Amino acid sequence: MGRDHVSVNRDIWDADAPNWVRAGERLWGLDAPVWGNWNHTDEGIGMLPADMTGRDAIELGCGTGYVSGWMARRGARVTAIDVSPQQLATARRLSAEHDAGITFIEGNAEKTGLPDCSFDFAVSEYGAAIWCPPRDWLTEAWRLLRPGGRLAFLGNHPLSLLCSPLDGAPCDRVLHRPYRGMWGADWTTVEIDPSGICFNLTFADWMSLFAEIGFSVRKYDEIYAPDHADDVRGAVPAEWARDYPVEQIWQLDKPL
Repeated sequence: MGRDHVSVNRDIWDADAPNWVRAGERLWGLDAPVWGNWNHTDEGIGMLPADMTGRDAIELGCGTGYVSGWMARRGARVTAIDVSPQQLATARRLSAEHDAGITFIEGNAEKTGLPDCSFDFAVSEYGAAIWCPPRDWLTEAWRLLRPGGRLAFLGNHPLSLLCSPLDGAPCDRVLHRPYRGMWGADWTTVEIDPSGICFNLTFADWMSLFAEIGFSVRKYDEIYAPDHADDVRGAVPAEWARDYPVEQIWQLDKPL
């Protein structure tokens, strides 16, 4: 890859921040979490603990901060970090409007600068989970978590990347890139809907990396589009995502 993904992704998210304000306002207003492009309820997923009273939690790549808002509503003391000052401006405004009391930090989730073993829970929903190299941000999450802490993250399923045409067109039913050696994709110069530099791994590489860092896998979910969906979200047609998983959710534990 070889490019400065941090600067590239920060500039893209700063420029795109106005387009996410309305979605952020809607998600902040929800009583319960929803996940992924098609807003699945948390039932059966349980990505956030039901009661977070007294827990220190961090969101790695918070965007407009709604996941942090959900954690604060469940009783957590929340810190949230994001590389985009424009996204953080929306997050800070919405946090104030909802009296959430969240601490926001402008910075890189791969190198937060926060003390070791500061948090009981860490989460990333389409934040560090896809925009940062896995080894870098997962190692940082491990450092930040206390023994017995948990990390939950949601990102693109590897299959959705394999089936994404090289010109940026929506997913189809053809394999467009090799699975072996998967690292992610640079979308900055594609013909259709250019964006940033994202990261992903094969299943074997995810599992090897978790074991190398020290995480154990608590739970894994593959997310599909609901049967009634018929639209395109995040360059993925519902018709494709009803048959193939579009997203994945990993829940990991740091042993005591």
